[in-house]
Amino acid sequence: MGSSSEEISTIVRKWREHPPSSYSLKVDNFKQLEMSTTTSANDNYQSRPFSSCGYNWKLIVYPKGNKKDNAKGFISMYVEIDSKSLISAPNCEVFAELIFFVYNKTENKYFTIQDVEVKRFNALKTVWGLQQVLPSFQFNNPESGYVFEGDQCEFGVDVVVPSPLTNWEILSFNEKLPFPKFSWNVKNFSQLKEDRYLSNTFSMGARQWVLWLYPKGDSRADGKSLSLFLVLAESDKHKADEKTFVQAYLRVLDPYGSSHHAYQMNFWHKEKNLGFGWPKFLSLTELGKLYLDKEDALHVEVEFEVISGTKYSPII
Repeated sequence: MGSSSEEISTIVRKWREHPPSSYSLKVDNFKQLEMSTTTSANDNYQSRPFSSCGYNWKLIVYPKGNKKDNAKGFISMYVEIDSKSLISAPNCEVFAELIFFVYNKTENKYFTIQDVEVKRFNALKTVWGLQQVLPSFQFNNPESGYVFEGDQCEFGVDVVVPSPLTNWEILSFNEKLPFPKFSWNVKNFSQLKEDRYLSNTFSMGARQWVLWLYPKGDSRADGKSLSLFLVLAESDKHKADEKTFVQAYLRVLDPYGSSHHAYQMNFWHKEKNLGFGWPKFLSLTELGKLYLDKEDALHVEVEFEVISGTKYSPII
């Protein structure tokens, strides 16, 4: 079976009630406008300069089409940037979206046509537009509604210059941490009296972390299980809407072999989350039989496999 490619048009046509916001050109006698632009040296009408998005522009209308752009028999419309405006533009170029308008009295709406590709204005290319806005026979037909009340008509344009990008974030996932493990030896485990114990703060993936350990479990463990959690340190809490993804293993190590007790976490740490872990990580009965060494120490470990990092644009 052969393959084929289809060219996708970037031209969008639609009706709009709202008038143009950048510039409007109303003509009270279109036939006279056509007559005034019959010579090859003077085949278009250029509006006075107007300001939009900090730059100066002109709207250019070819009543009989821009023959140099293969548009004979059409209404052609273009926008030209004032070359002096380019001097103040970053890198002496301006990217703009152009929407051209033609008012239709019958519909009481504006026919709009747009090439959705953003246009790049610079010293080498100061004019952009559309050579075939409407066929001349359709535009000049009174029943179509574009020419009305004694040969009046209206053209317009919206020139939109996107603002420079100021809001952004860059999300990365670090899968090659140089020292992915943190170990914590909890001494004299059987003699612990407090409800909760905190490990030393440690750094991983440019964030500060701490382990929370409940020797007899938190309120959800009914005093029968060890509770264990990975939590962001108090000194490194997330800001509003900030979050960090963690893929890691929490383990209680087997002091006599390799039968470690482990759970894997895949979790987004957010501002309102205290952390992630398991209230019933390991039963105290099993812990006492298998996971305390000869000196009554419990060996806890967290191993990070993936941790995310995000850079944000400054908040003004």
